[in-house]
Amino acid sequence: MPDSGGSRSQRAHIPTSGTGPGADANPGTGPGADGDPTVPHGDAGALAVDPAAPQVTAPAGLPDPPVPAEAPGLPGPAAKAARRTGLLVTLVLGGLTALPPLSMDMYLPALPAVTDSLSAPAATIQLTLTACLAGMALGQLVVGPMSDRWGRRKPLLLGMVVYVLATAICALAPTAELLIGFRLLQGLAGAAGIVIARAVVRDLYDGVEMARFFSTLMLISGVAPIIAPLIGGQVLRVTDWRGIFVVLTGVGIALTLVVWKWLHETLPPADRHTGGVTDALRTMRGLLADRVFTGYMIAGGLAFAVLFAYISASPFVVQEIYGASPQTFSLLFGLNSIGLIAVGQINGKLLVGRFSLDKVLGFGLAVIVLAAVALLLMTTGVFGEAGLVPVAAGLFVLMSAMGLAMPNTNAQALMRTKHAAGSASALLGTSSFLIGAVASPLVGIAGEDTAVPMALVQVVCAVAAVACFLLLCRPWQRAGREAGGL
Repeated sequence: MPDSGGSRSQRAHIPTSGTGPGADANPGTGPGADGDPTVPHGDAGALAVDPAAPQVTAPAGLPDPPVPAEAPGLPGPAAKAARRTGLLVTLVLGGLTALPPLSMDMYLPALPAVTDSLSAPAATIQLTLTACLAGMALGQLVVGPMSDRWGRRKPLLLGMVVYVLATAICALAPTAELLIGFRLLQGLAGAAGIVIARAVVRDLYDGVEMARFFSTLMLISGVAPIIAPLIGGQVLRVTDWRGIFVVLTGVGIALTLVVWKWLHETLPPADRHTGGVTDALRTMRGLLADRVFTGYMIAGGLAFAVLFAYISASPFVVQEIYGASPQTFSLLFGLNSIGLIAVGQINGKLLVGRFSLDKVLGFGLAVIVLAAVALLLMTTGVFGEAGLVPVAAGLFVLMSAMGLAMPNTNAQALMRTKHAAGSASALLGTSSFLIGAVASPLVGIAGEDTAVPMALVQVVCAVAAVACFLLLCRPWQRAGREAGGL
C-alpha cells in the first residue's frame, strides 16, 4: 500500500513514547522511530476515500481531527477527505470491537426461552454463553499470529465470513448441543474483530495518538453492552430467540461488506512474519519475555478482572442485598457505563498529550484501589450499615476510573510491539478474558447474601495491578521519555 503524499512528513510531528523495543539502546531505530518508512501511521490509504480528492492523512484518526499544523493552507476538500477517513477508521474499528459484546449480551434476555424451546436444563443452556466467551479468548491466540503473517485484511474477512455462517446456523440449531458448538465457533470467529482492530490501531498510530484512539474506541464499544440487552428484549417482542441470531447475522453481513469495501491492508508485506506455528510461538514467547510488556498486559488483565467482578456480582449486590428494583439496577448499570465512557473520552481528549501515559495510568489505578477499598469497608460494616447510595457511588467511581486504566495499558503495551502487533493484541485480549474469567466466579463464593466477596476480589485484583505496574513496568525509569510527558 503506497504512502499518501503527507504520511511520512506528518509522522515526524506525531509524539511517540520512546518505549518500544530497542528504544533504550538506540531511540532512532526502534519501531515507530522517525524515518522508518514501513510504519504507515495515519496513512490515508487505510480506508477508501474519493480518488479525486487530495490524499491527505489525519494523524489522530478521530472524528473531526484538526488540519495538520505543517499544512495550514490545506484546501477545504483535502481537509474534508482527512476528516472523512478518520471517521471511517473510527466507525469500522469501533463496529468490529462492539460485535462480540453484542453477540454475548443481545442473547441474555432469551436464555429462559432457549431453555424451554430446546427442552434442555438451564445449566446446559448456560454453556452457550461459556462456549462463546471461551471462543473469544482462544480465537485471539489464533487470529493474532495469522494477522502478523498474512496481513490484517485476509484473516479479518475470513473471520467475519465464518462468524456470519456460524451465527446463521445458531439461528437454525435444533438441539442445545449443536447450539453450544456453533456458539463456540461464533466466538472463535468473532475474536478476529477484537484482535485485528487493536493491531490496525497499532499499525496506523503511535504514542499519544494511539492512546487517544483507544479512548475513542471505548466510546463505541462501551455503548454495546448497554444497548445489547435492550435490543435483544425488543427483538423478542416481535419474534422468538432465533430472531436474535438472525439480527446478529445481518449485523455480521453488514460489517463484512464494510470491511471488504473500506478497510484496506495496514501491514506492509515487508513487516510480516513468514514462519509457521513455531515462529508464532517464538514471537509470543519473546513478547512475554519483555518485562515491561508483560507488566502492562497483566496490569490490564487485573483491571479487567475488577470490571468482570462488578458485572458478575452487581445484579445480586444491588437487587438482592440492597433491595433495588430491576429498573433501578438498570439505571445504575447504565450510569456506571456512562461514567466509564465519559472518563475514557476525558482521557483521550484532555489528559493524553498533556501528561505522560504512565502518570495517567498510575492515577487511574490508584483511584480504582481507593474505590475498591472503600467498597470493602462499607460492605464489611466498618462505617455501620451502608445503604445503596454510598455503595452505588463507590461503584460509579471505580467503574469510571476504568476509563483511565484500560485504554492506557493497551496503548503502552502495544507501543513496544510494532514488530508483532497481532500477536501482542492476541496476548492482551486473551489474558484479560482468562484473568477475568478466573476472578468472576469468586464473587459468589460466599453466596448471594453478602457483597464482601465482590469487594475483596476487586481490592486484591486492583492492588495486584498496581504491583505489576510498579514492579514490572517501572515507569520512573522512563520518566521524561513518554510522549507528552511533564
